[in-house]
Amino acid sequence: MDKEKKEMLKKKAQDLRVDILEMLCEAGSGHSGGSLSIADVFSYLYFSGELKLDPKNPLMKDRDRVVLSKGHACPVLYAALIEKGYIDRSNLKTLRKYGSILQGHPDMKKVPGVEMSTGSLGQGLSAGVGMALGLRLDNLSSNVFVIIGDGEIEEGQIWEAAMAAAHYKLGNLIGILDKNGLQIDGFTKDIMNSEPVADKWRAFGWYVIEINGHDFEEIDSAIKKAKEIVNQPVMIIAHTIKGKGVSFMENQCGWHGKAPSVEEKEKAIAEIINN
Repeated sequence: MDKEKKEMLKKKAQDLRVDILEMLCEAGSGHSGGSLSIADVFSYLYFSGELKLDPKNPLMKDRDRVVLSKGHACPVLYAALIEKGYIDRSNLKTLRKYGSILQGHPDMKKVPGVEMSTGSLGQGLSAGVGMALGLRLDNLSSNVFVIIGDGEIEEGQIWEAAMAAAHYKLGNLIGILDKNGLQIDGFTKDIMNSEPVADKWRAFGWYVIEINGHDFEEIDSAIKKAKEIVNQPVMIIAHTIKGKGVSFMENQCGWHGKAPSVEEKEKAIAEIINN
């Protein structure tokens, strides 16, 4: 990846984080930590040019699909859709407000670019399996990208979907695990330890790639490698920091489902812009 592209993706990730903080502050509620942790991955997915996406034709048949299974982190998805041009920026500060299309969890019937209504954790990967299988049956070369959380993988349905994906040899299914080590009640290792998580995905028949989820070169390499794998689903384990980019939010469980005050928002945005 050349320097110019890396700088562009870094700037887009900054924009996403600023948008996330603006909408959460205005809403007075929502999920900060897990939205910020995955912003670099979303910057790559929507702005690297590696995915087939068209905001002018959001339902084009051969598009790639992005499913945010950890639906509570929808501010990062909404920010990406706004920055990409799927929805108008005037919606930004309507998050969680009555009548807004930007609900507390993404709604595929209301928001262009949302592939699956998610929120009940564990279900997005099952939907992704169905999408990937359907694309193969339709002889389309598109890929399905499913973003899951490391607290979410405590759900049994995740592992049922994992088995199905391997059984059907879904080489067009690429999972991205936002491994930030925290969930609503504390550290994942204390709530329900999933380690050795990479070995678990391999045991379920997936090709596993581990990366620093904040390093664009590693994200780029992993996505390109995943697209080369055939007859096997791929899980990219992205090691991230919850609340990434805002020092007083980073690795703090309390910011899982908390919105910043105006003062906190301004302090956070200044830190993001100056880094």
